Amino acid sequence: MKRTKLLQEIRKMRFEEAYGGWCEGRLSQEEAASLLGVCARSFRRYVERYEEEGLQGLIDKRLEQVSHRRAPVDEVVRLVERYRQRHGGWNVKHFHAWYRRDGGTRSYSWVKSRLQEAGVVTKAPGRGQHRKRRERAAWAGMMLHQDASTHEWVPGVKWDLVVTMDDATNEHYSMRFVEQEGTASRFLGVRDVIEQRGLFASLYTDRGSHYWHTPEAGGKVDKGNLTQFGKAMARLGIEMIPAYSPEARGRSERMFRTHQGRLPQELALAGITRMEEANRYLEEVYRPAFNTEFLQPAMEEGSAFVPWISGDLDDYLCETHERVVGKDNCVSFEGLALQIPQDRHRMHYMKVKVRVHRYPDRRLALFHGPRCLAHYDAEGRPVSPQLSTAA
Repeated sequence: MKRTKLLQEIRKMRFEEAYGGWCEGRLSQEEAASLLGVCARSFRRYVERYEEEGLQGLIDKRLEQVSHRRAPVDEVVRLVERYRQRHGGWNVKHFHAWYRRDGGTRSYSWVKSRLQEAGVVTKAPGRGQHRKRRERAAWAGMMLHQDASTHEWVPGVKWDLVVTMDDATNEHYSMRFVEQEGTASRFLGVRDVIEQRGLFASLYTDRGSHYWHTPEAGGKVDKGNLTQFGKAMARLGIEMIPAYSPEARGRSERMFRTHQGRLPQELALAGITRMEEANRYLEEVYRPAFNTEFLQPAMEEGSAFVPWISGDLDDYLCETHERVVGKDNCVSFEGLALQIPQDRHRMHYMKVKVRVHRYPDRRLALFHGPRCLAHYDAEGRPVSPQLSTAA
């Protein structure tokens, strides 16, 4: 029995007891009213209705009326069937976003209740223990998060999704699928941000080997011994901040749970199975829609982004390795022999220290100080600077 009907039955029984005591003179009107939890005036109204209509006169007739705001049955049926046929397995917030995009007018709570009543969606389990929340950064660009998640984004295949997002606003500046995350994919995420918005102040990351050297497993990172990624951030003046617990990265972890609950379904709905198509979908459809739904205003007006005015980003967001030139004016690098071409600045480069730059797309370049000596493809074959840039 529903709670409202149960309360009605209890009220009937209590009224009979109070009415009998008043009629027999054992209770005054005030005492009978107190037994029912009402005032004496309401008790007199109950008595009048009881003497005219009996116990049925005490029933709240509003419980038997259908609300004029109640949705038609066919609307509920259409909603449930649409979820079953096209969106099975989607979480309710994700489904509601698509429902509103297609012209739906009902609230999130209404949609969730109808789906739960139909049994196509289960109620979420209770939340865990209370934790103190870390305040967001005050300005956009003050602190960014970068992280990756390995998941079966399309049936039978696992890819890594690398995300770079703003702590202050939740805005996702970069999302990329890659076969396996690494230094190159992290560089590409940072490059997307700088090209869109400019230089940012700090980057919050886990203690993965792409970001940090950690002498002892689970211990403090070695900030004096930088990885290739750390050196690149130092060249750009971006502070790196390591996370020391899963809770410290809670914001990005929650976002990945959202992506894992949405992206596979959307890619399946769009019939996408190849990484190239999936990355295009991320950039053209998913990321803009996600930012529209989840973007939050920063706590303070303003921005910590600084425009990028220092030229080509390639030579900042890359690996750099020092080498000494051999007697044949060649540089040995990971099994490749990089031949330095003759130029007008020096007769030769024997025993000279040079830098090898390896870019995210595996291209190579040799530098002596600030001057580029030559460009090479991934196999170590010389290419012209124009072709290298185009690649």
